Amino acid sequence: MSSLSPPSHRIWWKQPIDRIEGIWIIVALAWALILFLWMPYWHIYGKQNLSNESYKTTPQMFEKKAQEMVNKYTVRTETADKIPVVAPPPGSDVYFIARLWQWWPILELQKGKSYRFHISSLDWQHGFSLQPVNINLQILPGYETVVTVTPDQEGEFGVVCNEFCGVGHHTMLGKIYVKK
Repeated sequence: MSSLSPPSHRIWWKQPIDRIEGIWIIVALAWALILFLWMPYWHIYGKQNLSNESYKTTPQMFEKKAQEMVNKYTVRTETADKIPVVAPPPGSDVYFIARLWQWWPILELQKGKSYRFHISSLDWQHGFSLQPVNINLQILPGYETVVTVTPDQEGEFGVVCNEFCGVGHHTMLGKIYVKK
């Protein structure tokens, strides 16, 4: 007998299914339905997925807007690279740049105040991961991702790139301070 031979007299789709098989089919369909309905529920009530906007931009335009913000609101510099620490007023637009292998600038925000957070990449695809809060966004060159945030905890938060962006990927760390 070969796979090209016609099937035997018993055709599988005409055979009755066993009781246990029927139970497993019902369980699998019920579980699939539960997971399908859980996705929109978690998006609305899970407080984990951010509703964001995205706009086309160029790296030059975005870098210019970020530099204007830095020039206006810099309070000090940190690290050996003298990265500016920027303290924009509440309610303002905050620009955050991803580039090989750096997040720029360091931000200092106020607890309980809202900000429009603009993030873009100047070179490659990067991943914005705010730790330990577990907020994740994909940052693409040529697009400006905008998220309204209201920090509700004080402290120092790390920004990690969670998309592999080259040999210096492991050094791509940034900071956001939230103060009273």
